[in-house]
Amino acid sequence: MEAMVRELRKIIPFKDTTVPGDVILVAVERNRAVFYALVTDISRDEFRRDEWWRVTMQVLGVPPQEVVWTLREPQFTGQETFTMEGDGRFVQAVDFSVKRVPPGPGKSVRPRPALKRVK
Repeated sequence: MEAMVRELRKIIPFKDTTVPGDVILVAVERNRAVFYALVTDISRDEFRRDEWWRVTMQVLGVPPQEVVWTLREPQFTGQETFTMEGDGRFVQAVDFSVKRVPPGPGKSVRPRPALKRVK
């Protein structure tokens, strides 16, 4: 799971925090599945003694599906991985304000001018 998270961190800009309205990336170790979800609510789980939170999200698939996971803050902010039913998971909000260029083969591509001057 840790190797998978390292690879994701190389290509996706993540946020340090997660709040309702954020789009999160969810990675599942078993079949190396990765999907996005929209966080719709984060509320304290009052039935637990420690700091656990009910994270409600809409899985961005067809059809959208509501899911509620009970997680600790380090788990839903990407600070630590966790398991559900013995399967490794990673969750972190994506920072869409950062423009990240994916690593290329090393060649710089010179953009062609959009207009051509004709005499």
